[in-house]
Amino acid sequence: MKKPLQIRAIMLDWAGTTVDHGSLAPVLALQTLFEQHGITLSTEDARRDMGLLKRDHIQAILALPNIRAEWSAITGREPGETEVLSLFEEFGPLQMKIITQHSQLIPGVTTVVKEWQEQGIRIGSSTGYTRDMLAPVLAQAARYGYQPDASVCPDEVGAGRPAPWMLMKNAQLLDVYPPAACVKIGDTVVDIEEGKNAGMWTIGLTRTGNLIGLDQKQWELLPQAAKQEQLKRAETILLEAGADFVAEDLASCNQALSIIEKDFGNSR
Repeated sequence: MKKPLQIRAIMLDWAGTTVDHGSLAPVLALQTLFEQHGITLSTEDARRDMGLLKRDHIQAILALPNIRAEWSAITGREPGETEVLSLFEEFGPLQMKIITQHSQLIPGVTTVVKEWQEQGIRIGSSTGYTRDMLAPVLAQAARYGYQPDASVCPDEVGAGRPAPWMLMKNAQLLDVYPPAACVKIGDTVVDIEEGKNAGMWTIGLTRTGNLIGLDQKQWELLPQAAKQEQLKRAETILLEAGADFVAEDLASCNQALSIIEKDFGNSR
């Protein structure tokens, strides 16, 4: 008799999922970058395409009608590939400076990940950061007890999200297959799209992620009604993107994982 599938690997995002409650570092870095060129980038515009490779994210921001118009008014020309590449080069040092200030582990991450690893589940990770940008985040996380078994960045596979290549490379490094035995967990729409494109189960995170965008102290100050409204909005967006399940934070994912284990008879 064929042995039932079990979860063999969990692929985790970084900012808003395992570190940086509210995914603040990328927003601050992008706002600082555009401010240096005389453009005030709103939080909404900075968060709109969160999760993409940062070069692609900058390109998406420049394509926004309001930003394109401001750039043209300031420089006398519309932004193109040259401007994207130039801004991306500037972004690296800014991100490196800001990232370590806002990459504290989200409460509960270390404990739940260790539990999964003790159960024999392998932990992979994908990101919108390049390897240079991720390196200090990896090092800081390791110092405080979180260390995935593999990590892959967009610059190592030729494309970022929503392409599935980072997840597939993780699976290869971890020697786990089929994709239906893997679960992708992240806090953005492109995290979910990445997981679906790789043929994996997906869990979207609400409270700690980009769609709510508040650090832990800001979240705690919200009235209960506002919290529920924010959670419902984020949940709706993630489910509409195709998430199989949603949870408030990584430590709350065990219920969804249990359901996935029971549902392995269904084809992915």
